[in-house]
Amino acid sequence: MNILTVRDLSAGYGATDVLHKVNFAVEQGTIVALLGANGAGKTTILRALSGLLPSRGVVEFSGMHLRQCSPARRVELGLAHIPQGRGTFGDFSVEDNLAAGAFTIRDKKQIRQDMERWYSAFPRLAERRRQQAGSLSGGEQQMLALARALMSRPKLLMCDEPSLGLAPAITEQIFEIFKSLNDEHGMTILIVEQNADLTLQFAHTAYVMEAGEITVSGTASELLSNEAVQQSYLGV
Repeated sequence: MNILTVRDLSAGYGATDVLHKVNFAVEQGTIVALLGANGAGKTTILRALSGLLPSRGVVEFSGMHLRQCSPARRVELGLAHIPQGRGTFGDFSVEDNLAAGAFTIRDKKQIRQDMERWYSAFPRLAERRRQQAGSLSGGEQQMLALARALMSRPKLLMCDEPSLGLAPAITEQIFEIFKSLNDEHGMTILIVEQNADLTLQFAHTAYVMEAGEITVSGTASELLSNEAVQQSYLGV
């Protein structure tokens, strides 16, 4: 069963389209990779899905058409977006960032329970709960961005370039967290990445973008084992 279905999605900036009638789907309970070179349109897809960019086409999420939904409404429906660069509030404490992630939740007891749940999952954040987010390391900021998104209780977590600016060991740790969220909590995750080789080791399905279009799709294992795809599209 698909939690997200995208048909003929076009979007861009001003009068210029970056996406050209893109079609793809995300099956519930899977990790899906959206790969491609810088400028291929990957970030534009996430911004369009989040409602941050005007778009044309059909986006169905959990059986609902999102065309008329505001960005805040999409979060309420269960669509969470971790932007490139993490987007944490640097002057806010770790705890205030987590509270901001729960802006759609009205039950204060639930917010507190969720906060403690993610502090348990991310003990480094628990140790730094009173610390300003801007003073955290890059890896800690990525963990905070992830935990903040999880505070909205998403059905689909979209993460844009989670490896950006991180050391390889920290990047692998972040991807292990994605795997744990998927294995233990059934979290559906859509990851936009340039680090194709690593991402395909964790994903179930993958799409490759080029010049605003999806040019290749298949299981992650198929793309990993396809030498022509690796050389032509993934640069590995």
